[in-house]
Amino acid sequence: MSLATLLVQAAAESEEHGNVALETVGYGIVALLVFGALALVTLSYRNVANRHAGKSAAFAAAHGKEEHGTGQGH
Repeated sequence: MSLATLLVQAAAESEEHGNVALETVGYGIVALLVFGALALVTLSYRNVANRHAGKSAAFAAAHGKEEHGTGQGH
């Protein structure tokens, strides 16, 4: 028997068809989508403290208290 006939016979007897690694690509895509969504949620909270700096300064001035971020360190 030649090498070609052995390869054809082995392929015919094989129970698995196709690329096994290709069957698991879906898991990688789902993981990429989940991590991408989590990254968007994380990025949406960037610079939130600075958005309200004017409100906290006005509140502190109106009530005679220290500004947020100073004090006992809580």
